[in-house]
Amino acid sequence: MKLASLLAPLAAALLLAMPAAHAAGGKVFRYAFEIAETGFDPVEISDLYSSNVIANIFDPPLTYDYLARPIKLIPNTLAAMPEVTENGTLYTMRVRPGIYFADDEAFKGAKRELTAHDYVYSIKRHFDPRKRSPNLYQFEGQMVGMDEVLADARKNNRMDYERVAEGLRALDRYTFQIRLKQPNYNFLYYLAYCNLTCAVAREVVEHYGDRTAEHPVGTGPFRLAFWKRSSKMVFEPNPNYREDLFDGTPPADDAAGQFILSRLKGKRLPLVDKVEVYVIEEPQPRWLAFLNNELDFLERVPNEFANVATPNNELAPNLRKRGVRMERTAGMELTYSYFGMKDPVVGGYEPEKVALRRAIVLGQDVGAEVRIARKNQAITAHSPIGPGALGYDPDFRSTATEYDPAKSKALLDMYGYVDCNGDGWRDLPRKSAADECKPFTIEYASAPSAQQKPLDENWKKNMDAIGINMAFKKAKWPDLLKESKAGKLQMWGLGWSAAIPDADAFFVMLYGPNGGQANHSRFDRPEFNRLYEEAKRLPDGPERNAIYREMNRLFLVYAPWRLGVHRIYTDLSQPWTIGFRRHPVMRGFWKYVDIDQPVLAQASR
Repeated sequence: MKLASLLAPLAAALLLAMPAAHAAGGKVFRYAFEIAETGFDPVEISDLYSSNVIANIFDPPLTYDYLARPIKLIPNTLAAMPEVTENGTLYTMRVRPGIYFADDEAFKGAKRELTAHDYVYSIKRHFDPRKRSPNLYQFEGQMVGMDEVLADARKNNRMDYERVAEGLRALDRYTFQIRLKQPNYNFLYYLAYCNLTCAVAREVVEHYGDRTAEHPVGTGPFRLAFWKRSSKMVFEPNPNYREDLFDGTPPADDAAGQFILSRLKGKRLPLVDKVEVYVIEEPQPRWLAFLNNELDFLERVPNEFANVATPNNELAPNLRKRGVRMERTAGMELTYSYFGMKDPVVGGYEPEKVALRRAIVLGQDVGAEVRIARKNQAITAHSPIGPGALGYDPDFRSTATEYDPAKSKALLDMYGYVDCNGDGWRDLPRKSAADECKPFTIEYASAPSAQQKPLDENWKKNMDAIGINMAFKKAKWPDLLKESKAGKLQMWGLGWSAAIPDADAFFVMLYGPNGGQANHSRFDRPEFNRLYEEAKRLPDGPERNAIYREMNRLFLVYAPWRLGVHRIYTDLSQPWTIGFRRHPVMRGFWKYVDIDQPVLAQASR
């Protein structure tokens, strides 16, 4: 708290100019990220915060009805929903004419229209080995002819963007097709996920080269106006943005959705003149900035202030009196701590390796994490599937989060993880009493933040109790992400938010061929991979759910992760901020947010 107290004045100074921007007459929407962005090129990013930014700059072919629940796909840049034929393997899409990219020097003064060729080029970029796309796993093995293109690109270390593949091609200026090798019932959702299918202009990539991630140019509602890395981003409306009017179909009994629709229906988007995003990693400065009216919106109340902001999960009286609005949502997401399955200590599939991981799982108290570190703003996870996703069973219970230190110790003893040198810590198993003791330490990677501290303390306390020496590798989150993709971390705790509303969005993190991409643990078992591939060919229903149950069983047997929680998101909006509604998977919400200037002016007096 001393550190947070020192940071609070810095945050206040950082945000000092914000009320003046409002007072000048423009509508400015201001909020903060708790983790820094990594860049703005869709093909290069996988982190949530950068993904949230690009979803407001670029356009995928499809999007979601912002207010519809259950969620509903609708055309975005397409003239209509894709035409799906040939038993669900051929998708034909027609881009709506008259959509233009934001002006940029890469276009040499010309007004640049969005075409079908832009979508073909943008999807091909994932197959370019020089891009090292973290999302290639979603496309690899899917499109007819593209695996051959990828193989040649890897062989020659050069992507041939002129090469036409049957599975990905433009038929004319506005029409393109994607032909799949076999049906994929989630593919329509891919067409609404910006990291996979947002359109990037080839001229921009060729103009900026390795600096493309610093110069995002899209057809979406906003463009980047200012960027100070890991500190501040400012976005302004794209002057070339097409006519887009606010609409939605909330359920009749959805009071919050109906209120937003009544206030904003028919208004041209985007609604604000500027979006300012600040990176404030420490929770106290972020919370104080909202209380001081320096932020218009607080995305996810920090756990440290949950009891102050929402005692008994109700909005605090002082905030209610101010007109603050609260929305609580069970995120379609998951937290987990993975074991590096190629690590010589915690990895591997031999019985003693599985026993070590299962003992660590049994010895770690997720319930204490929920109560103490997360202030009851989460529910314990019993499977890798996030709430609300197709395939999620709210009644499913497992031993995945069982806490039993006695059973943990017995398992470690049984497989020879005992203290053989008398230093108080367990050592690696010995084949015979004559072998020398081999000490080991579990290194858990974590970011140096106040929010992470109680989580680390819980881990350390629990591992001490079962005799395992745990140390912590501290580094900034973007740096840990790079190391994780390179397979250099022994253990790391992550959160995963679904990009598509299906259990596949979670099991993809355990599919062997995705190692080094979504699969950070590099878990790889033939029987699990076979089931994953089988499930991908089936629609949602009892047959696929039975496969998911078997995948869950294998997950529990091998324990490549320590399952964590599903977090409860509590978002707060100032009384003058209208339009925010957390969507289960949609990330581009800025254009739907408005600032009620009379209410803001009244609050500023």
